[in-house]
Amino acid sequence: MSFARHWALGLAGVLALLVLWWLGVRLFGGGSGLAARFSPQETFVSLWQLLGRPELYEHVLVSLKRIVVGLLLALLIGVPLGLLIGGSRNLEAATTPAFQFLRMISPLSWMPVVVMLMGVGDRPIYFLLAFAAVWPILLNTVAGVRQLDPRWLQLSRSLSASRWETLSRVIIPGVLGHVLTGVRLAIGILWIVLVPCEMLGVSAGLGYFILDTRDRLAYSELMSMVLLIGVLGFLLDALARGLHRRWSH
Repeated sequence: MSFARHWALGLAGVLALLVLWWLGVRLFGGGSGLAARFSPQETFVSLWQLLGRPELYEHVLVSLKRIVVGLLLALLIGVPLGLLIGGSRNLEAATTPAFQFLRMISPLSWMPVVVMLMGVGDRPIYFLLAFAAVWPILLNTVAGVRQLDPRWLQLSRSLSASRWETLSRVIIPGVLGHVLTGVRLAIGILWIVLVPCEMLGVSAGLGYFILDTRDRLAYSELMSMVLLIGVLGFLLDALARGLHRRWSH
């Protein structure tokens, strides 16, 4: 498929989504009164106005900072742990049931516990984001170690490579594609979990701003924030895909 055709089809899909949005407001809300504030027209006007307000960019930067910190914490935990587990069948058998149990618990269900233990602020948000992101990174790292070609390790031993040289020259390059796949999955999870996490009594962030628009009854601004969250999430995923294409080989 040509590049132009690919983009044309993608644009057609976005336009179809906008038409469905407009039809939904017209059919279910009557197209007037309160429902009109959720229409595409009102949303785009509010978004254009918000783009001229510096406070919007402050909220976006705060949210992006939390995403970066949460992702870095997940990488610092998930990658070394994944390398250890992937290199030991016994350790994998011992940890898999516990990890699968924890992975299936929604990060948001920990919110009351974390707030009681850590209070409100950034610390509970960092914990919840790291908890949500660590599993795809950990599991993909383990899968990457399992799929390493044994001949690479035999070659490193035959060349008398040290453990650090084997790790840095063979294992890490060999699992990098899997780690980046885990990072892409983690970014999608982080972006979904971030907004409710930012409703934990903080005073900045996209989640906080959505609550603020609701309290002010600024529903067109609320919809513009939903639209902006979708756009930013799409750009983050595109960045992750670009990194995967660049480094996965």
